[in-house]
Amino acid sequence: MPKINASTVAEHRAQQREALIEAAIDILVNEGATAVTPAAVGALAGLARSSVYQYFDSSAALLATITEEAFRRSNEALTRAMATANGPAERVEAFFRESLRLGAEGAHRPAAALMNAGLHPACQERLMELHLEQVEPFRAAVRQLGAPEPALTADLIAGMLHTALAAVEHGTPLDTVTERTLALVRRCLTPTDGMVHRPEAGH
Repeated sequence: MPKINASTVAEHRAQQREALIEAAIDILVNEGATAVTPAAVGALAGLARSSVYQYFDSSAALLATITEEAFRRSNEALTRAMATANGPAERVEAFFRESLRLGAEGAHRPAAALMNAGLHPACQERLMELHLEQVEPFRAAVRQLGAPEPALTADLIAGMLHTALAAVEHGTPLDTVTERTLALVRRCLTPTDGMVHRPEAGH
């Protein structure tokens, strides 16, 4: 039996489960979804395959758990970042800044790998639900700003984020990408017609 490096058995089991999830994510990102098997995950985590089955009874169970984890950590980080923002405009900027920071750390790679993995329909559906949960605070902020065609505006601005993430992944400095992207986002969300009051003649 592996040495327990925890004060309780429950804590030890939680640590082992976390190690297995980390190993499964690593395999997913580097080798693809088909490589995520109990044997491979156990080997990478330094545990016997029989130990893996105490937590996950199949490759499908591993992938379902990764699907949740791929968004949980990012969502928590985004929630913390947006909680300190004052008003919808700052929330949009906080969402972009934190998304790009997470992207620079590679946090988006598990979700990206899952999107292209040909998962079971139930997993695909859950993946989309989690994605929508992640972007809803950003979309709500765009609606609160009174942007025209708010759904379309949010989609178009989100396209900037995807392009910016790709730029960061290909080596463009994070600070440069972040500031340039936010400059464009501000321009997109700044009212330009019908909302600028012109002074009347003689005043």
